[in-house]
Amino acid sequence: TVVAVFLMTCKPPLYMGPEYIKYFNDKTIDEELDRDKRVTWIVAFFANWSSECQSFAPIFADLSLKYNCPGLHFGKVDVGRYTDVSTRYKVSTSPLSKQLPTLILFQGGTETMRRPQIDKKGRAVSWTFSEENVIREFNLNELYQKAKKQSKAREEGPEEPPGAQVAAGHPSGES
Repeated sequence: TVVAVFLMTCKPPLYMGPEYIKYFNDKTIDEELDRDKRVTWIVAFFANWSSECQSFAPIFADLSLKYNCPGLHFGKVDVGRYTDVSTRYKVSTSPLSKQLPTLILFQGGTETMRRPQIDKKGRAVSWTFSEENVIREFNLNELYQKAKKQSKAREEGPEEPPGAQVAAGHPSGES
């Protein structure tokens, strides 16, 4: 009986495994989204008290390990702690709203998609936060490939013919 009561009243532990996730506060989220408009962000809005958010944390961390690259980043913001962020991004922290967690895709610094969606009455449309659903709904494979191509193009800069540096007297390729 004691074990059953303990399991029913205690929350699952917070996820502490590996991840490529930037944690935002009320000031840093807007700064980071505006810093480089070429970077696509997937941001999880969560609250530590939400068991759904705690269940989703390892899934989100795993996705960040698989899909993070210079043009595609993952972020999290605790809207239970930073309530003004929840108001700004229209994420209800009420346990009755079913909006936690909320994933928002930002492209060019602006929101382009969110899950769960909100219906015309302001209620969250039921959605399952699984790895497969996030990959499919957010087109993560396509976003990842596009972000890698963009970052590779930025790194290469203006195209030079192969061997241009060697012909200019820099045999090691250093300038």
